[in-house]
Amino acid sequence: MQIRNTSNSYGSMAIVIHWLVALAVFGLFGLGYWMVDLTYYHDWYNKAPDIHRSIGMLLLAVMVFRVVWKWLNASPSAPSGHKRWEVRSAQAAHTLLYLLLFVAMASGYLISTADGSSISVFGWFEVPSLTGQTKKMEEPAGTVHYWATWAIIVLSAIHAAGALKHHFIDRDNTLRRMLGK
Repeated sequence: MQIRNTSNSYGSMAIVIHWLVALAVFGLFGLGYWMVDLTYYHDWYNKAPDIHRSIGMLLLAVMVFRVVWKWLNASPSAPSGHKRWEVRSAQAAHTLLYLLLFVAMASGYLISTADGSSISVFGWFEVPSLTGQTKKMEEPAGTVHYWATWAIIVLSAIHAAGALKHHFIDRDNTLRRMLGK
């Protein structure tokens, strides 16, 4: 399989990034959903947020790379059997997913750096606060983060349902193209 996309198929880079982002997003959502109810004395009270922030920062780097890769590679044409509204809906959903992912990562960053502290990414490097200590930023950033992440999950579920519809009902190669087949 080629690394770059062709007019008919996704390349291995696009496929790997797609599934890596999907895994990270659902993993981060699950971890975030679980960790908000941890009590101070729970073993994971500090570990879970550290992992969540670290993966979030790495996901940001992957998403920036993904956007650049997308600009440098032609997207495969939609399968010939797709209706115009399906193609437009898929394009809108992808654009909205990208936007929501960046909103979620930016708001997560603002939550974590509202007190002026940096984010340690697995102890490998530090991502500094760009805002310094900013009073009353944590709560609105948290609200944005909460709703953006829920919107990502709902939109991702719709995206997956569309892929399954194309695979099992329309019996076209939409899903197979993202599986590298």
